Amino acid sequence: MKKHLDKDKESNKERSGAQCVIDGLTSAGCEVLFGYPGGAVLDIFNCLYDAPFQFVLSRHEQGAVHMADGFARATGKTGCCLVTSGPGATNAVTGLATANMDGIPMVCISGQVPSAMIGNDAFQEADVVGITRPVTKHNFLVRSVEELPSVIAQAFHIASSGKPGPVVVDIPKDIQRQMTEATIPEAIEMRAYKPHVDFKKEDVHALAALINSSERPVLYVGGGAIAGDASAELLELAHKANIPVCTTLMGIGAFPEDDALALSMLGMHGAVAANYAVDKCDLLISAGARFDDRVTGKISEFAKNAKVVHIDIDRSAIGKSVRCDLGVEGYLKPVLESLIPMVDKADHKEWVDQTQRWKDRFPFAYPGGDDTIMPQFVIEQICAVSGGKATVVTDVGQNQMWAAQHFNYTRPRSFITSGGLGTMGFGLPAAIGAKFACPNDLVVCVTGDGGVQMNFQELVVAVEHKTPVVTVILNNGYLGMVRQWQEMFYDHRYSGVTLGQSKRQRMERIDEGREYLPNFIMLAEAHGACAKRIFKPEEVAPTLKEAFESGKSWVIECIVEPEANVFPMIPPGQAVEAMINRSV
Repeated sequence: MKKHLDKDKESNKERSGAQCVIDGLTSAGCEVLFGYPGGAVLDIFNCLYDAPFQFVLSRHEQGAVHMADGFARATGKTGCCLVTSGPGATNAVTGLATANMDGIPMVCISGQVPSAMIGNDAFQEADVVGITRPVTKHNFLVRSVEELPSVIAQAFHIASSGKPGPVVVDIPKDIQRQMTEATIPEAIEMRAYKPHVDFKKEDVHALAALINSSERPVLYVGGGAIAGDASAELLELAHKANIPVCTTLMGIGAFPEDDALALSMLGMHGAVAANYAVDKCDLLISAGARFDDRVTGKISEFAKNAKVVHIDIDRSAIGKSVRCDLGVEGYLKPVLESLIPMVDKADHKEWVDQTQRWKDRFPFAYPGGDDTIMPQFVIEQICAVSGGKATVVTDVGQNQMWAAQHFNYTRPRSFITSGGLGTMGFGLPAAIGAKFACPNDLVVCVTGDGGVQMNFQELVVAVEHKTPVVTVILNNGYLGMVRQWQEMFYDHRYSGVTLGQSKRQRMERIDEGREYLPNFIMLAEAHGACAKRIFKPEEVAPTLKEAFESGKSWVIECIVEPEANVFPMIPPGQAVEAMINRSV
């Protein structure tokens, strides 16, 4: 961790706006800044030359933002990135929207054309504040160098407090060059922003009473439990009152999946036991979850037999999507700390036994293939070879769901994925960001042959910084999840989902030793990584072991069953009764 600025030495010292940016980042505890230069941020880059923190040059602005995102998700700290004006800032929008949907703390510094040119269609001008307003928690257009140190401090305060999110600071070029004696404020006071919420004790008493009187309670845990560092309290509450626990996609890792009370993920591709438990429970306690449509399905049928409690830091989220019998506004960790002493020790034996029977009867399963690599098998082998210790970072689609289903997650921040926005291309740069954050951890990116091509160029960043990431490509020759929907809901009319060639042509080419395009092995080696393509199940574990132990960046291309599907599946907008489970 870099030392923060000495406030006394900082005072009464004239410095440029660009230096104020570097000092503000340093004061906020920035360890790694991801970014890409351009004309509108050259003054900042000039000061960055002597900065006390590390700068990492991405190969695309979207990659830089995803790296900052991965860094934040892996640590809970605020991710930092720097982009130039115009296309630099617009390239960052997808990454900002990704972080915003999932509540990830981030500060993005963007350059802007000189103040006098704003609105004149100047070279590389874009209305960054207008463009990013819908996809950020907040944004600033800095209008005076005197306010710049305070704005940077406010940006970090907003990004990391309350419900976290990304904040953009757009700085015109002339303000970067102007001089000021303004200093970083000792404390942040914002009249219109008061994120600290003291929960109402009567709400916690009411929640305790509901738990103590329930017979079939379920804890429904989301990403807010990880962001709020509440995993230990959830474990204590679940064990004291013997409450089964299911998680959202973003909540994976908040509750150890090897625990007897763990029901795994619920929702569209969630575990049968988790979905049945929510459907049959008499009390559903949402802890840091937002009742996403991929969880609820048909809202009128969701948890229809239960009283619903929603604990959330965001008042606007409570009752927004699903009826709520009790809303508890506040930070999850202190709410649970207050709640646990009020909850009676219970066994709920009949209910817990029922959930266990569902788990035993309906595990995540898949048909075997003697000579074909099943993608689910690859995830199981990543778990086995790593001893369950890997940090798994995924892209989006089938590979994401298989990674969620078939790896045994036992700790927070060990599963990193784009949840709300579902951003293809997220996996590889986010994995690199996570590796910079936790250099001693094994970081594995699980991706598909579609998503990996969206930001493959960032692989060179891992190589040149000797920050090894193992990328596992589940190559099925399709945009797999879209193909699955076309198979199931559009009468097998595969339109725009075949990557390169049809299934028949693809398998013929591979059998003949001809190359599937693109050649991921040559592409990886061109970026300086080690690479191997494998075809047989028995090759999976030895190749993973070699890669994990090498200390180098690897790309492992697994040629998997082309039309393997993700099950279970609740069709969109439908209830649990419509669940399709063709796992075996």
